[in-house]
Amino acid sequence: MKLRESHIEQMDDKVFDVLVVGGGINGAVSCASLSTKGASVALVDKGDFASLTSQESSNLVWGGIKYLEGMEFGLVRKLCHSRNLLISHYPSTVREIRFFVTLKKNFRLGRVFLYLGTLFYWLMGSFFTRPPRLLSNRIINRDEGQVQTEECAGGVEYSDAYLLDNDARFVFNFIKRAIASGAKVANYVESLGSTRGKDGIWSTEVKDLLSGRTFTIRSKALINACGPLADRYNEMSNIATGHQHLFSKGIHLLVEKITDSKRVLSFFADDGRLFFVIPMGSRSCLGTTDTRVDELPPFVTEEDRSFVLDNINKRLRLKKKLTRDDIIAERCGVRPLVVEPNGNKDVSEGDWSSLSRKHALEIDRAKKQLCIFGGKLTDCINVGDEVADAIVDLGIPLRYKNKKWYGEPSRQEKKRFLKKAQSLQLDSMTDPSASEPLSERYWRRYGMDAFEMLDEIEKDASKAEILLKGTEYTRCEIEYIAQREMVSKLEDFLRRRSKIALLVRRTEIENAQGLQETGQMLFGEQSQDKINEYFAS
Repeated sequence: MKLRESHIEQMDDKVFDVLVVGGGINGAVSCASLSTKGASVALVDKGDFASLTSQESSNLVWGGIKYLEGMEFGLVRKLCHSRNLLISHYPSTVREIRFFVTLKKNFRLGRVFLYLGTLFYWLMGSFFTRPPRLLSNRIINRDEGQVQTEECAGGVEYSDAYLLDNDARFVFNFIKRAIASGAKVANYVESLGSTRGKDGIWSTEVKDLLSGRTFTIRSKALINACGPLADRYNEMSNIATGHQHLFSKGIHLLVEKITDSKRVLSFFADDGRLFFVIPMGSRSCLGTTDTRVDELPPFVTEEDRSFVLDNINKRLRLKKKLTRDDIIAERCGVRPLVVEPNGNKDVSEGDWSSLSRKHALEIDRAKKQLCIFGGKLTDCINVGDEVADAIVDLGIPLRYKNKKWYGEPSRQEKKRFLKKAQSLQLDSMTDPSASEPLSERYWRRYGMDAFEMLDEIEKDASKAEILLKGTEYTRCEIEYIAQREMVSKLEDFLRRRSKIALLVRRTEIENAQGLQETGQMLFGEQSQDKINEYFAS
């Protein structure tokens, strides 16, 4: 029996301590934290894990320097602390990166004032990163010659962090940790609403969207981690809350690499909004927008594309102007912004940018129910810890309350892995055009499970060959993903377990050598149907 089906079978024959509805970053860290600390936990998502907001970020892990302008010092301090934890505990995945900010002449914030702000930001982050730097036009021309300086008033450079892989992969690794700790999880299982019985047990009717089967999951406590859909779920389950969401749409465009810079190039758009050129391997990620929307899911408009392309074309010296035809892939998601109890949901456009990006937990102790509002990828450690504390407060004991639930394996284990990889001469098998050695990639993505891949390669060296041409995915990786990572649709693999769909045009994927064999590994006899389904969408 496949892993997903095995977990589903075990969901309707017991009462769990906690059911988590939603498998984005908030749900994933809640599940990982609680299961590691000893709770029995189930998690369901009506789509794939991280298939909504959590796959549409900038791939940045940042302390929120722009929130200083709104004097949200507590939020910035908290985010910086979480950023520092992620850098420390995920050294293979979360890396410090420099942000290179340039200002137009007569900008509302002066260069020196902005520099003082970055120094204060550095202080708020406990001096954990490299210190900021004040930039003159001469320094900008020397260090980042592609940046237009004709209308420039200098700038600043400071540090935050970014993800080497994609955001959805980062989220899924929390799901993997939860599974390893005994949690039962399933994607493509839709919750049809939850009710609390007289015995104090929550009953949540769910439907397996792949088989059509419906069943009930029972739990002592219920966590709504539906992200932007949290309000809808509360309404469907007749749960009243004080907090609510408003939505800000952010889009990113992926294009061929337009600069060799290893920094994030940051600018203020014509309307004052911050946007970036973010390095992503052989591609550049351009964005983002900040537009209020009311309908979900959001979509990219021609106005969005024009906004990003026009602003980048004005601010970089490019060999040729970027056009719509240069776009390889697009990302589009919403930031769920929290409206406090008694807050004004009818926020005017002028007040839009002042809304806080913090998260909030609303807890109903009598009913043993909590809802997570807002949240950011950077804030995930804080969310996981707060949820664990809240569950204890609801009267559900955690046997290992102080057990650490996040972080990659120890340096000693990595050293042991690299030693074995070296004995197999693994890195000599790396494709010359690859962005990094196989050993580094295997360890970052799969942790201790990467030892199994070395065992497979030791038996058969062909397992280290690239299977899907035009990507960096080897045979043993795809075999592992097929067995362990609950891939139910081709998009799950191309967009979330990997970032292939962000880096390679759809037509190139469709014609790639090895696609049929990849499909066979992932889906067996359903392979062609799954491939057709993806390219028809």
